[in-house]
Amino acid sequence: MDRDTDELINAVGPRLRALRRHRGRTLADVATTTGVSESTLSRLESGQRRATLELLLPLARTYNVPLDDLVGAPPTGDPRIHLTPIHRFGMTFVPLSRRPGGVHAFKMLIPAQPEPLEPTPQTHDGFEWLYVLNGHLRLVLGERDLTLPPGEAAEFDTSAPHWLGSADGRAVELLILFDPQGMRTHIHADPHRRSHRESQR
Repeated sequence: MDRDTDELINAVGPRLRALRRHRGRTLADVATTTGVSESTLSRLESGQRRATLELLLPLARTYNVPLDDLVGAPPTGDPRIHLTPIHRFGMTFVPLSRRPGGVHAFKMLIPAQPEPLEPTPQTHDGFEWLYVLNGHLRLVLGERDLTLPPGEAAEFDTSAPHWLGSADGRAVELLILFDPQGMRTHIHADPHRRSHRESQR
């Protein structure tokens, strides 16, 4: 192990202690939320226990900070953020957040479809909030069939059958916040507003 790496690891303990005290947390409190014993946490903070990925990952989740912040990784000098798109179900998801746990933010791109797609509703745990940037989004939610124009938002329990697609065959761009833990966001769709698609029925 080179000297620079060794210095980074040795600095983890004081950084963890400062972060815990800044958050007003006790060793007992952190032990409860991470599953790491108080004695191990104490030795880690004092430098008597060497930091490992197995110990740092639950601490990063508990403090809600990137792992790089705990180890004090030096900046690369490149200010660009290199995001890796995820291609799934014929759509593209660009992750906008990198922190472990909590709410995950994505930019979602639905490509233009020459032929209308048949909705195939899915269910999963959590809550989802979305905001349409461009295009007209078709949201099938349970028995409801909604069209959301640019600037409109919706929030729903993802345990209900739901499906997202293009309402007019053109491409759609939207932002999505998804929380697998079920913590709801604070923007709600107006349940009394009828969509353009519903008004034409």
